[in-house]
Amino acid sequence: MIKKEEVYKIGLFNKPHGIHGELSFTFTDDIFDRVDADYVICLLDGILVPFFIEEYRFRSDSTALMKLEGVETAERARMFTNIEVYFPVKYAQDSASDELTWNFFVGFVATTKDQELLGEIVDVDETTQNVLFVIDHHGDELLVPAQEEFIVEMDQVNRKIILDLPEGLLTLDESSEIF
Repeated sequence: MIKKEEVYKIGLFNKPHGIHGELSFTFTDDIFDRVDADYVICLLDGILVPFFIEEYRFRSDSTALMKLEGVETAERARMFTNIEVYFPVKYAQDSASDELTWNFFVGFVATTKDQELLGEIVDVDETTQNVLFVIDHHGDELLVPAQEEFIVEMDQVNRKIILDLPEGLLTLDESSEIF
């Protein structure tokens, strides 16, 4: 059985493409193209299930058409509509660390160098010039800059990351006033 900590989310299958079982795939990480792995993992009814990749081709820098082994018709492909796609952490760990994207850290638990628990990184916001970790901080959303110089230590096995953040960064919201 595949465990959640053994994978990380790389995208979402959208809708079928054509009649031969191809799927439109929107990805946030193209690691499936950069490392030697023959499969992706889909979250089906709460269970992580591996599917071998028969072939794929890129449509843009964030979409591809992917054909999974055993998915031969548009009807079968429809079952994958809006299904989350994951990739094994072990293959990402084997790749060079400079090839990792910030999305690799989704699911990591973040703490400060002073052992203050920040929370789980639930998303990465790349819509602004500065990439941000979106952290679930006791039910609130905490935005922290995703910068290599802030990362003190990373434990890929236990999915933990220790950050050394600039003084006052975590209290910016608390100290700001609305005029």
